[in-house]
Amino acid sequence: MTIETRLLGPGFAAEIRGAGLADVAASDAVYREVRAAFEEYSVLLFRGQTISDELQIAYSTRFGPLEIAKAASRGEGTPFSILTNIEPDGSLVPPGHKEALRAAANQLWHTDSCFKDPPALASVLSARVISPVGGETEFASQRLGWERLPESMRERLAGAFAWHDYAHSRGKIAPHLASERERSTLPPVRWPIRWRNPANGRDSLYIASHTYAIDGMRNDEAQALLAELIAHTTAPGHTYLHRWQPGDVVMWDNRCVLHRGRPWPGDKPRHVVRTTITATDADGLAAMRALRSAAACAS
Repeated sequence: MTIETRLLGPGFAAEIRGAGLADVAASDAVYREVRAAFEEYSVLLFRGQTISDELQIAYSTRFGPLEIAKAASRGEGTPFSILTNIEPDGSLVPPGHKEALRAAANQLWHTDSCFKDPPALASVLSARVISPVGGETEFASQRLGWERLPESMRERLAGAFAWHDYAHSRGKIAPHLASERERSTLPPVRWPIRWRNPANGRDSLYIASHTYAIDGMRNDEAQALLAELIAHTTAPGHTYLHRWQPGDVVMWDNRCVLHRGRPWPGDKPRHVVRTTITATDADGLAAMRALRSAAACAS
């Protein structure tokens, strides 16, 4: 089997050709090649997949343990986060519905599960029903964003720590969007602002719309810096916009990639399914926790 990669974005994101999800699930050798591409390109696209829940799980578990969908979400208690505007009876949710508000929140630049401990290594998103207009997913590399920062800023951030909270990002859309169950089961968590990939030694910013504070800074200063860093990372010419086709599956590295959904007409159905792979010590999590512990002991 010959696997090829075709670059999609400006220095990151690639389409995998010559192998599909089933090949990765079935073959150690194919998995190793695709894993190497994941570490190199951060975002991977597979076209023309005959997707099923079982295949998505088989592929995803190749990369690590799966998260269980959070409280008060569609898919709660399963490995699937279901992002849809389709009700069980086939009707579409009205404006102001919680799922419509969640879709709006997903249009903020974010990385999945930075508000959890352990956080996510990767997400795998399959298109089950797509809108003919809009609904794209846009990606930006926080690794390349880090590398473009002035050296003085990298030095400033290398030992910095930030706080992440699911309710913070949801509050930007509507004060009630994060339920009490979500708030109580997802308390704020603190991580270093820099994540080093142990596979290649490359550093990345680790921030998102969920990030609300930086240790040692006033809240207004922290929010201004976070906005500056996200704008820097996602500046025009530095993102990849994925226009979905039937059978598409996209995987991205949550350690070093920001993403956001793009709007689509409310009268068009859209249904996508995400599995999220939990980061392990081998993915750099041990180093992130060690830095956090050392900082706590020093304070």
